[in-house]
Amino acid sequence: MRRFSSALALLAALSAPAFAQTPAPPPPIDWHLQDPTTGGHPGAAVERAYELLKGRAPARTVVVAVIDGGIDTAHVDLRGRLWVNAREVAGNNRDDDGNGYVDDVHGWNFIGGADGRNVDAAQYEVTREYARLRGKYEGKSEADVAAADRDELAYFGRVRAEWAERRAEAEQQFPTVEGIYTQSVAAMATLRAALGKPEGADVTAEEAASVPVTTPALRQAKQALQFLAANGITYSDLVDYRAQLKNQSEIGFNPDANERAIVGDDPANLTQRVYGNADVTGPDAGHGTHVAGIIAALRGNGVGAVGVADAVRIMAVRAVPNGDERDKDIANAIRYAADNGAHVINMSFGKAYSPDKPIVDEAVRYAESKGVLLVHAAGNDGKNVDKDDNFPEARFADGTKAALWIEVGASGPVAGEALAAEFSNYGGTSVDLFAPGADIYSTIPGGGYARKSGTSMAAPVASGVAALVMAYYPTLTAAQVRAVLMESVRAYPNLTVVRPGGEERAGFATLSVTGGVINAAAALERAAALAGGGAQ
Repeated sequence: MRRFSSALALLAALSAPAFAQTPAPPPPIDWHLQDPTTGGHPGAAVERAYELLKGRAPARTVVVAVIDGGIDTAHVDLRGRLWVNAREVAGNNRDDDGNGYVDDVHGWNFIGGADGRNVDAAQYEVTREYARLRGKYEGKSEADVAAADRDELAYFGRVRAEWAERRAEAEQQFPTVEGIYTQSVAAMATLRAALGKPEGADVTAEEAASVPVTTPALRQAKQALQFLAANGITYSDLVDYRAQLKNQSEIGFNPDANERAIVGDDPANLTQRVYGNADVTGPDAGHGTHVAGIIAALRGNGVGAVGVADAVRIMAVRAVPNGDERDKDIANAIRYAADNGAHVINMSFGKAYSPDKPIVDEAVRYAESKGVLLVHAAGNDGKNVDKDDNFPEARFADGTKAALWIEVGASGPVAGEALAAEFSNYGGTSVDLFAPGADIYSTIPGGGYARKSGTSMAAPVASGVAALVMAYYPTLTAAQVRAVLMESVRAYPNLTVVRPGGEERAGFATLSVTGGVINAAAALERAAALAGGGAQ
């Protein structure tokens, strides 16, 4: 599920009395690339990493598979960074390479139909589980079922309660969000006209601040955008969240929805591998485009939205709808990436239920057998994932753990008690490290750029650093690269922070295995030492 990354901030904002707050100045658009030791923000030290690499060329190009909701392949800063299947002829409607996927030039779409249609909104897994079991258990007590079914009955009770609670919550939120959305749409139109911007163009909080107040309408419009900015929310965030709530009502929490009919597969057949289409953009590529840009957006483009890695190609694998992804699709997406040469797989998605977890576990093991590093976002619920589930996960159903997996929490732009992003999940044994994930400026569909927040943004920072190390030190195995990233974090052993999801304090070192934030420069130095120095 691609959860709204600033949900905690937005829900807090909904109780604000008026559009009258003064927005805090945003961090620089490249803050996540900066190094705090040189006077910058607590970023990933990417710019310092490139200083260390000055005069050197990468030894190879690294393929990073982005399993997500789609990527805008036409974006000027991404189209030259796309993986190209050299064995496939574009547009000839043939499976030239014999892998079962027709015209998979830049990747594959596991949530599309052979007729070209695509799934956009989808049910949540809790809804699918409720729908699966309600015919058998709705309205029944222990006395009504066989003893062998009582554990499943208890499970159904928990599922039904969560489904009902989450559905009611979404229905309660929608009228308030709709009201703010309506005012913000009007404000955006007023400010566009004042600035002479075209229809559909967004006005940033900085641009709004520059508009002189000459009418009451302009004053109200500026206050509307200030309200959003003061709570760390962009206009596009609001649009996305409003659409998410609408989708939740119509499909996400609707047990009778059947969006899967578009795909045309048999959802119950977990061995089915070949289905979908070659449209890796899909109907909503906002999330995936932003993720891909963090990893690979063209450096030196003059706008500041630059990718972490230079010698990289993005393999687009569409498997994540606006709702919860299916285990079958994720397993097939991982296998597709591994079979087609991915070195790293970025997974910026997650959910609380995984009824077919064994097939995902099998796919992860398969990818590991091919030496693929898997990077996963820890989630945006402000929860301790040592205790609360967030699937997929490194721990297999048999209790063992994936060896080539990195779980990533999100850090923020201010060093101090706010270093751990308030929305980020955490866990002293389940989250491996943190990476910048708040107010990250990157690519969005249509050739634009925007800030977004979430562990979805932190994971691609880590994927980018992994790809950077792999490009310059190709003799290192995926296991060694994982160790390099883990051992080279910028540690904060004595820092007390606000624990995500609440107001309690905790040691930052207790929130992850390493207790630190990813550090690209230190990772390169560690890689050089491990590889024997110099580019290999």
